[in-house]
Amino acid sequence: MTMRTEPPYSHGQPAHTGILWVNLGTPDEPTVPALRRYLAEFLGDPRVVELPRALWWPILHGIILNVRPRKSAAKYATIWTPDGSPLKVWTERQAKLLQGYLGERGHRLQVRWAMRYGRPSVAHELDALKAAGCTRILILPAYPQYCAATTASVFDAVYDWAGALRWVPELRFVNHYHDDPGYIAALAERVRAHWAQHGQPDRLVMSFHGMPARTLQRGDPYHCECHKTGRLLAEALGLSREQYVVTFQSRFGKAKWLEPYTEPTLVALARQGVRRADVVCPGFTGDCIETLEEIDQEARAAFLTAGGQTFHYIPCLNDTPAWLRALADIAERHLAGWPTTAPDDPAARQANRERALALGATQ
Repeated sequence: MTMRTEPPYSHGQPAHTGILWVNLGTPDEPTVPALRRYLAEFLGDPRVVELPRALWWPILHGIILNVRPRKSAAKYATIWTPDGSPLKVWTERQAKLLQGYLGERGHRLQVRWAMRYGRPSVAHELDALKAAGCTRILILPAYPQYCAATTASVFDAVYDWAGALRWVPELRFVNHYHDDPGYIAALAERVRAHWAQHGQPDRLVMSFHGMPARTLQRGDPYHCECHKTGRLLAEALGLSREQYVVTFQSRFGKAKWLEPYTEPTLVALARQGVRRADVVCPGFTGDCIETLEEIDQEARAAFLTAGGQTFHYIPCLNDTPAWLRALADIAERHLAGWPTTAPDDPAARQANRERALALGATQ
């Protein structure tokens, strides 16, 4: 087996700990060529489309990549910012803030961010961490609910990278945090802050990204984890079962997907006399095309056209302090036992010792 060129290593260099914060991905720009490149990588992942290549490849390259990029580029153009894709902006900011929050707790480590599809790639950022001397790396996906098409695909990219190395760093993976108390509390705080300013709706719709129904039948825990997140969020908000509904968005193709579907549910609510609906997307930790265009534009229009009077989209967690504290807590738990200070940082080492003693005293 031929090993690829690894990042340069100097014997005796200090060992460090790193975190890779990974999100789904985004095109480089809202243009047809950029969307074609992005969609080819995204829809070419066998975790995303679980069809035989002989069947899927002619459809993907013969039809979809000739039709969908133009439509998708137009949608991305409506949400693009001067700094680029909102998903890229929020993912980068979250990584920087996570490093800052952990630093305030005495951790001295590197936090980098990557996209599963598009740039910067998982392999590129793992190379950077390895070149910086990280011999321990925590893989932290931006997906609270585990799904093979998202979480496992991130892990695939990490395994592919590691499979070509001679010296593989020690790796840890965060599978999910769909029921993490801090994450649920941050969601509830986000919703309550919106309601404090705008009042409460007749119905709260919790919209998660959809997946084909067969994924549930094959044992994927995603559907169950979404519903648990929804139940815990409703409990934190003090909502009765009649005051909220869990739905699934972003269908693709003609197969049956997880139900109920978000937009048809909003249309049905409007026709039933629901005057105001608020939508929150707990499965997305940062605003993106699926929240800003699909929900705040398309779903809004569908609800109002069907007779609804008021529609509110409640933004994602983004860079809210409660969320960043929760994310730091999640990372800290999964870093347990790893040294997170540089050997030449006695003050940080002492802080770690004191923290470890305090934790031991409370257990």
